[in-house]
Amino acid sequence: MNNKFLARYALISRGIVIFLGLIALWWGGTWLFSLPSYMLPTPPKVVEALWNGRSYLWKHTLITMVEICLGLFFGLLFGVLFALAMMFSPILQRWLMPVLVISQAIPVFALAPLLVLWLGFGLWSKVVATTLVIFFPITASFFDGLRRTETGWLELAQTMGASPYSQLRHVRLIAALPAFGSGLRVAAVIAPIGAIIGEWVGAAGGLGYVMLNANARTQTAVCFAALFILSIMAVVLWQLVDVFLKHVLYWVPDSERKNQLPESNRS
Repeated sequence: MNNKFLARYALISRGIVIFLGLIALWWGGTWLFSLPSYMLPTPPKVVEALWNGRSYLWKHTLITMVEICLGLFFGLLFGVLFALAMMFSPILQRWLMPVLVISQAIPVFALAPLLVLWLGFGLWSKVVATTLVIFFPITASFFDGLRRTETGWLELAQTMGASPYSQLRHVRLIAALPAFGSGLRVAAVIAPIGAIIGEWVGAAGGLGYVMLNANARTQTAVCFAALFILSIMAVVLWQLVDVFLKHVLYWVPDSERKNQLPESNRS
């Protein structure tokens, strides 16, 4: 318990030091190069913009938060389904793999105007953009984990008379969870990118909408305030996912291989 407390204290301390160091570099840069506030506002100006526009920023933060959460949900759903389909059907794998590659070959920024045209300026064009951004890392990581299951475990399950469904449930899924967790961590970090890209192309709300309007009015402090909130959201989302995965994958220490089964599933 004491070791856990010390590790958590060290983590928080490092975060505070890094944050203060970045603020010092930022502030020092504005002073050293005498940059005007419309180019690079000082930290106090950004804090002032955060406070004065707190209700306005909070309203648009909620919009972006909903877009990110829905995008994560649908990205996880379709990513898991695609990975399972490719795992169980070589024919589907040959047909779906090009779709998976094409989903990343075409930049989301190029698709965003079409999504707005098809789905409008509302919520769902941003949700689809977020889903497209995280679809590949989820699908690729989960599929890789499923197909790299230890051969000995599968042979043991077959020897004990396990059906394909039982092998999936008790062996493949458990073995693929660490790889899936890595993809989920990546998805949590990049999910805000899809939502912001969609809001930049066309939106009636959200932090991307705030940044676009503030930039057009040279309200750089407001733009930085929205960017700061977006950064905090990404960090918090990653931390929540990381804590969740550490509780779920408690049986996989960081020093061990990712494709390892828990003790309760080895017999």
